[in-house]
Amino acid sequence: MCNNIDSQAVAQAAHEIEHGKLLAEHDPEAAWGWATPAGQLRAQRRAELIVEGAGLRAGMHVLEIGCGVGNFTERFARSGARITAVDISPDLLDRARQRNLPTDQVRFVCKRFEDCEVDGPFDAVIGSSILHHLDLPAALAKIFRLLKPGGAMSFAEPNMLNPQVFAERKFRFMRKIFWYVSADETAFVRWQLAAELSKAGFDQVRITPFDWLHPAVPLRLIPLVSGAGRVLESLPVAREFAGSLRIRARRPT
Repeated sequence: MCNNIDSQAVAQAAHEIEHGKLLAEHDPEAAWGWATPAGQLRAQRRAELIVEGAGLRAGMHVLEIGCGVGNFTERFARSGARITAVDISPDLLDRARQRNLPTDQVRFVCKRFEDCEVDGPFDAVIGSSILHHLDLPAALAKIFRLLKPGGAMSFAEPNMLNPQVFAERKFRFMRKIFWYVSADETAFVRWQLAAELSKAGFDQVRITPFDWLHPAVPLRLIPLVSGAGRVLESLPVAREFAGSLRIRARRPT
């Protein structure tokens, strides 16, 4: 059984490396929707929420999982925290290193998250759109071990209840359109994810749906759509269909 699990993990890692190479051959930030005016605003808000959820500040030692091309790493680094940013894709990390972030603050490492034991413990573990690439129970157990007691995890992940996210993950014929979605990734339903976090031993679990601003929204419509999105995020039923989930939890002291 263990050998079967190991072989699945190795196969999935190989798929992710190949997918990273495919993304690097194009424009990863454009593929992920971060390059448009609306996408840049989404990225900035997402980064701010992750920073806030982890309480990032100068003097903290932080692990960023799945840093990719470093788009969010650069934003996280503005907090002053010392960041070890890992990704399985050497091709995406080549782009991340081209940002020339200060090496005494940010260290990019080509490594599987599962192999990060020697780098910890950490004050916080963070990431954007990465947990849904991983085996969730194993990943949460690993994050728990890597955190110092009282340390926080803070992530933003796709919401499975969002219609586009659901279509990307559930209908294989849609992969021609959403080619940037890898074959192994999924998305989360927040109450199921909350149960998994509690089962893994975390407390102070909070998962909040957010993000109604689609990357394709024209510049002139961004204020209108953003305003409407904030209203929808406050409505009990409507908010469940937002594009993303904000995830915060703590390793108990």
